[in-house]
Amino acid sequence: MHPLPPLLHNQPHLIADEVRGLARSLRLAGHRVAIGYADCGTYGALDDVCRELGVERLPGLHCYDVLAGPERLAAYFEEQPGTYVLTDFLVRSFRRTVVRELGLDRHPELRDDYFGSYSRAVWLAQEPDAELRALAEEAAATIGLPLTVVETGHGGLEAALRSLVEG
Repeated sequence: MHPLPPLLHNQPHLIADEVRGLARSLRLAGHRVAIGYADCGTYGALDDVCRELGVERLPGLHCYDVLAGPERLAAYFEEQPGTYVLTDFLVRSFRRTVVRELGLDRHPELRDDYFGSYSRAVWLAQEPDAELRALAEEAAATIGLPLTVVETGHGGLEAALRSLVEG
């Protein structure tokens, strides 16, 4: 496993080039390469890199598809198009990756500009516990949304990774 900075998700236009660079360097070092990203907002740019390098990536538009399943996730968005999705990682890092990166710690008045069109937060809980639930509730309250908890576990991710590395 060779991770890229998680804050790339805040600038998805940078993901494809970062993946290309890391994948090339790993190949030069003799490693087999598979991409542990879904599209993640690259709008097909990551698929272009995968075709260029002859490698596979995780399925789906984003990690939410991998965790919850694309059909279930589509149903959440159809039921309430204004759904903001949280993962365990995002719950743990919310203060840094959302509040600080969007400047809400310095300009809380921007909250409604960023999140005013959302109607709920859905936490796709991979490893739910009391601490994470409290953090998820805090994250949802910070952006002024009610929280829905959906326990997903790691089954979708494990199956996708297994398929990726065995394929």
